[in-house]
Parts: sequence; C-alpha cells; structure tokens
Amino acid sequence: MWIGWIEFDLLLGDVHSLKGKRAVIRPIMAELRRATEASVAEVGEQDLHRRAVIGVGVVASGADRVTDTLDRAERLVAGRPDITLLSARRRLHRSDE
Repeated sequence: MWIGWIEFDLLLGDVHSLKGKRAVIRPIMAELRRATEASVAEVGEQDLHRRAVIGVGVVASGADRVTDTLDRAERLVAGRPDITLLSARRRLHRSDE
C-alpha cells in the first residue's frame, strides 16, 4: 500500500474576511475532491484572510497511481487564475517502511 499527500501553500486574491476566504477555497477543495477522488482539507493558515494551506491525501496499491493523482491535483491548483500557488510539498511512503 502506498500513501501520498501534497500540501499547497496558497496566496488568495482580493479577500478581506474569513467568510470571503471560505468563498474562494471551498470551490477549490470541491474541485480537487471531484477531480482526484482524494481526501482534501484546509490544513493550515486558518486564521489568515489571504493565505490558505490545502492538503490532499491518497492511498492506493501502487506508487504510480498515487503520483498520478498528486500530479493531477497540483496541475489543477496551479492552473487556477484566482489564486497564487506559493509552494507545493509532497510526500510518498510505502506502508511497510
């Protein structure tokens, strides 16, 4: 079994409140869930209006499947014109490590 995750550090556009932040990141998280069938959550910077950290986690029988899913998620986030992707950190582990 392979376990992989990626964390996206995002700079949001013209956001002035936590409510406005939710309005920006909820559709991103929903699109990530739909496109990758992975677990998605806001995992950091929850108190800041213009920053967000979103995590995507995947479990699969093969490393290729995990890598493909994480690549798809990164392309999706990087291609959004309404946010700036500051960094993407990923990890991949086998269950017997």
